[in-house]
Amino acid sequence: MKVILLQDVKKQGKKDQIIEVSDGYARNYLIKNGLAVPASTSNQKALNRELDKRKAAEEAFIAECQEIAKKLKNVEVIIKVKTGEQDKVFGTVSSKQICEELKNKGFNIDKKKIVLDHSLDSLGTHVVKIELHKKVIAEVRVTLKKQ
Repeated sequence: MKVILLQDVKKQGKKDQIIEVSDGYARNYLIKNGLAVPASTSNQKALNRELDKRKAAEEAFIAECQEIAKKLKNVEVIIKVKTGEQDKVFGTVSSKQICEELKNKGFNIDKKKIVLDHSLDSLGTHVVKIELHKKVIAEVRVTLKKQ
């Protein structure tokens, strides 16, 4: 019997996949527990509509992320830090501090999306990557200045 999985099922398949299983397993376990539905033509059409809807939403989100990336290209974040002898910075600048400065400039970006390849522990300008989406990575200039 062919079924469409509604959730990931261990050792069977991933969500939205059409698989062939025995009739008893399908009726008594998968369908009964809401893990799958029979792969009828109407269910397959509904699945295709749902997948098309998800794909369109994903493309719209990517376009939105690309617009944000274009705006971020011209943004420079200035962070004032305390320094010691020979202009050495106390500690490092975290992604949380960069996130707060971006919020002050009108960008609502989660701190988890800010990727710090190296620690920001010296005065000057650094380029920081922001992963808005797997396919869209923006760059922001972060300048550390003396307080």
